[in-house]
Amino acid sequence: MKRTGPLFTLLAGLLLAVFMLSLNSTTGTKPASTSKADSPGYKVSPSPAPTASKAPPSPAPSPTPTPTKAPVPNANYAGRTDDDSSAVSVSLRDGRAIAYFCDGHDKESWLKGAVEGDGSMKLSGEGGSVLNGVLKGGSIRGTVDIEGGHYAFTADRAVKPSGLWRATATVRNARIDGGWIVLPTGKQVGILTRDGKPSPAPRIDPETGTVTIDGERLTARPVTP
Repeated sequence: MKRTGPLFTLLAGLLLAVFMLSLNSTTGTKPASTSKADSPGYKVSPSPAPTASKAPPSPAPSPTPTPTKAPVPNANYAGRTDDDSSAVSVSLRDGRAIAYFCDGHDKESWLKGAVEGDGSMKLSGEGGSVLNGVLKGGSIRGTVDIEGGHYAFTADRAVKPSGLWRATATVRNARIDGGWIVLPTGKQVGILTRDGKPSPAPRIDPETGTVTIDGERLTARPVTP
């Protein structure tokens, strides 16, 4: 009996060891794996902030078109100065103008130039004469500076035979240059120059433009730029 006791104790110990080994194999836990985040010296990069979506740019407003001005109409104008001493006639064609100032005796000037889109004009003639005018509605209001004189005038729209007429020719070896303003009232104001010497012009036929000068029949024609 004394010999079997230690043997029994050894056997019991072996059985207990076998039991513990089998228990670990069935219920033992696996050691946790170490993640990169737990490793020393590892830095976690911050997540990029969400990018706000940009709204598409608003289309640029269309430029407001500049209103275009209607071209100055082709027409003839005739009238008198404010002091009733002289007459003025202006003919407009395609943005150009030609004018005639005449006192019916010995003072006259042919002037020409451009007409702006707003109806304003500055016409120039020989001897430094200048016509400044503005077309508004059916009239041209302006001034003429000639030979030291300053004349304000109003010229209303004229319908043929009213308007501006001119005749040039050689009669009896003399150079003839005649200018006529036929007013809407039918009255005529003109100057005829013979070799540069001015005198009152004879009356023309406003329907045909015919005129007799020194016994010869000439034809005056409407003047346009």
